[in-house]
Amino acid sequence: MNEQIQSAWDKLSDKLIGWFDALILSLPNFLVALLAFIFAYWLSKNLQGYLSKLLKKFIKQPSIRGLITNIASILIVFLGVFLALAILNLDGTLKSLLAGAGVAGLAISLALQGTLSNTFSGIFISIKDELNVGDHIESNNYAGEIVQIDLRNTKVKEGDNNIVVIPNKMIMENPFKNYGLTREIRTTIACGVDYSSDLEEVEAVATTAILDSFPDSEKENIEFYYTNFGDSSIDFILRFRTAGKKRLKAFEVKSDAIKAIKKAFEEAGISIPYPVRTILAGTPDPDED
Repeated sequence: MNEQIQSAWDKLSDKLIGWFDALILSLPNFLVALLAFIFAYWLSKNLQGYLSKLLKKFIKQPSIRGLITNIASILIVFLGVFLALAILNLDGTLKSLLAGAGVAGLAISLALQGTLSNTFSGIFISIKDELNVGDHIESNNYAGEIVQIDLRNTKVKEGDNNIVVIPNKMIMENPFKNYGLTREIRTTIACGVDYSSDLEEVEAVATTAILDSFPDSEKENIEFYYTNFGDSSIDFILRFRTAGKKRLKAFEVKSDAIKAIKKAFEEAGISIPYPVRTILAGTPDPDED
């Protein structure tokens, strides 16, 4: 009995000594692996601030910048874990983690296909700089000013002060008009003058009125064309450009231009006619009693 106990104790001692020897031998690798992971974690934390400042030059939306910096931080931490496992010669564990990560990534991507599509569309919109907060756009039968662009949606405030939430994917897959991509607004005024008017004077008065009202307009950019002999007037259109990026500005410019032209025509004695319908009452027949 004592011999069996002694034999078991010897085997246990040999096993413990073997483990201790293995621990001593792997201690340098363990320390190196620990240092590698700590360095990766430190790098991921400090890189976020630097990367955010760098991306600020290209991406204006904070939510998009935050997403990219967080993804970069997580990737660095994962690389640190994989490097530490490789240093510890845990190749089997490393392969299992990679296989599990691949399967989990595939399952997540399939489950969140719509969300990921909107997210990548939001990133693409931010990088391309085709849409920015403050721009006035028309998209998917909605028109208004962009008030926010996040990872999934673009929020547009319409003229009635209501907020429309449009998924980023719908904006990317459909045509949209962005008034903020150009710095000039082109305004067209349609009007008519009396047949007795001096047409050259009409053109000069209208052009001068626009130049006086909008100093940033240039005379060579003002287009004036007579278009039609109307029922009661000779019709013309006048087109000019002014600085502006919002649709509301276009309405304001057109309103001011109409008032300026009307006032100038009144001072020059130029008449803007309107259709007049004359109704002739029947006259009595002189032969009738």
